[in-house]
Amino acid sequence: MNNNSCNEELLKTFLNYLEFEKKSSKHTVISYQNDLSSFVSHLGNRSVLDVNSKDIRGWISTLSEEGIASRSINRKIVAIRSFFYFLQREGKLQNNVARKVHSLKTKKRLPNFVEEEKMNILLDENIFANNFSGLRDRVVIELLYTTGVRRAELANLELGSVDFGEGSIKVFGKRSKERIVPMLPECASLLRKYIEERAKVAENNTFLIVTDKGAKVYDKFLYRIVHTYLGDVTTLKKRSPHVLRHTFATHLLNNGADINDIKELLGHASLAATQVYTHNSFEKLKKVYKQSHPRN
Repeated sequence: MNNNSCNEELLKTFLNYLEFEKKSSKHTVISYQNDLSSFVSHLGNRSVLDVNSKDIRGWISTLSEEGIASRSINRKIVAIRSFFYFLQREGKLQNNVARKVHSLKTKKRLPNFVEEEKMNILLDENIFANNFSGLRDRVVIELLYTTGVRRAELANLELGSVDFGEGSIKVFGKRSKERIVPMLPECASLLRKYIEERAKVAENNTFLIVTDKGAKVYDKFLYRIVHTYLGDVTTLKKRSPHVLRHTFATHLLNNGADINDIKELLGHASLAATQVYTHNSFEKLKKVYKQSHPRN
């Protein structure tokens, strides 16, 4: 087997490990595949088993010279580290040469979020069409904003995920980790109405959110819904489902919720991932401070 075929086989084995053993999301698997394929292509006819840390740093330098953003390069470095750790674990390598490769420095970016008054305008005024599509779109916005679920989690919700008696939704997050999120009464009422209308267009699948033709929704479909409606109330350049997740967390924190409770609602594995939202709250406090302090 030549080096190119060997590289492809090792990469395929790793991607299968991510998908079937680690239960990584489809988005993660595709992202790792793209990043690692780029690295393997950079090697030419060389085997990944002959690579050293200097080779990896050389690839990183090439990416920087091509104008690739530091955040994007760091994502690729994470993929490389995971790949080489896997190869070491499988006995293909004696040492993980990628472990010595450091991430690039980046400027800290605060999560984008929509202001409360703008979310109230979106949900309280008659913006959504008076048909199935409009009802479905409103459900998408409501669920993303009032539960904080991820886009993939929303797409994979099934009819049985909703418990109207308990006022909750069962969500399967990253690596199929299950969590229960509460559902606001207004959201529950909207969902009941939607499910009644949904029965008229979707008979052959059990997924909660469906297209106009009754098929399961996909990532870009959900993105377009959010991007379109947020464009009616905000000038934010980034208007993705994840922005509504950020908005959910930021609004809870600004209104007194405990950060540990927010961590559980978001399904974060560690508190560090949730603490980024405290920066948004601190920015709000600084604004109030500057406006209110008599010595300012």
